[in-house]
Amino acid sequence: MNLQTIINIILSTFMLGVGWFARELWEAIKNLKDDISKLREDLPKTYVVKEDWRSDMREIKDILGKIFDRLDGKVDK
Repeated sequence: MNLQTIINIILSTFMLGVGWFARELWEAIKNLKDDISKLREDLPKTYVVKEDWRSDMREIKDILGKIFDRLDGKVDK
């Protein structure tokens, strides 16, 4: 076995490892992209945007304020 054959075997083994690592990295990135797109779809269904929650709470507080004003104005006999 000459020196060129040994170098070729070592180099091909190294490139095989690099190729395997690159493929695994590619699959991981693909899975992450899929997860992020799924999260973008599911997130609005599960959680409320802060500004929406604030506007809804403001409406509830206004309604409760009107109810309390009516109760304060009611005279019990």
